[in-house]
Amino acid sequence: MTVPMIEQPADPDTRSPDSPVVVVDGVWKRFGATDVVQGLSFEIRAGEILGFLGPNGAGKTTTMRMILDIIRPDAGSISVFGRPPGVEHRSRVGYLPEERGLYRDVPVLDTLTYFGALRGLSSAEARSRATRLLTEVGLGDDLRKKAVELSRGMHQKAQVIATVLHEPDLLIVDEPMQGLDPVNAEMLKGLLVAQRDRGAAVVMSTHDMADAQTLCDRILLIDGGRRLLYGSVKDIQSAFSDGAVEVRGSGVSVDAEHYRSVAHAAIADGGVRFLLRDGVPAQELFRELATDGAAVERFEVSAPTLNEIFLRTVAGDERASAVG
Repeated sequence: MTVPMIEQPADPDTRSPDSPVVVVDGVWKRFGATDVVQGLSFEIRAGEILGFLGPNGAGKTTTMRMILDIIRPDAGSISVFGRPPGVEHRSRVGYLPEERGLYRDVPVLDTLTYFGALRGLSSAEARSRATRLLTEVGLGDDLRKKAVELSRGMHQKAQVIATVLHEPDLLIVDEPMQGLDPVNAEMLKGLLVAQRDRGAAVVMSTHDMADAQTLCDRILLIDGGRRLLYGSVKDIQSAFSDGAVEVRGSGVSVDAEHYRSVAHAAIADGGVRFLLRDGVPAQELFRELATDGAAVERFEVSAPTLNEIFLRTVAGDERASAVG
């Protein structure tokens, strides 16, 4: 496939070297009578993966589309590379939407070559990079297959390659691991980490708290269009450091409603892991266990997982606003 080079508009970067790649400042967006995004502020920096978290309908996709200038905010401001969002940033941005799509009846290598050329690469460079990256993710024997002939996992890997082919400075990916088997998911995680390590700013929307905890440098949690948590994973876990307790022994109930101090309970590692209610110290649970006659062999306060913090925060934990 021969693709003509497209002249790209100038994109002067007016930032200082240590400035954020994206600044979202007090942004609001309303659809009809519903405020989908409400006074949202955050930054995205080069060389980091920012995990964008929240329940369905929280406003994540709307926010990402405003950064990409697909839709415009009703109030507040957004800057990308020191300037308002716009088409002039196209060659420096990669976007993987939740709704994927490749040309069904075109060989995948030709499609990726075309996409790379649209982002400013020469056809030869785009084809070379696409061949190398497809081979790295296990699609070296499938370069000539049409998209319609690819499995779901193969299709998704090819779509991610299309997103990173031109080595964007800002990469926005919406649920990139959704539906992938563990092997392919790990492969794509490595690809995202490689983008961060070469200096790109990566925004990853995900519902998988384990992925967010292992991959992300910072997280942004929103609900109802409002910011609930924002900061490094370490700092956020520290703010909730008294929130989880692991207990082992006899007579310990796994029913969360059995203890007034507990919000959630689950069997873990031969014992019970408790998520405490907001503001309740671990000593309160210990007193309840003693009163209940439990024979406690191990009682350990531990840092809560992001999943546990998510459960507490979306339910309305007052400490959320204090982080970040």
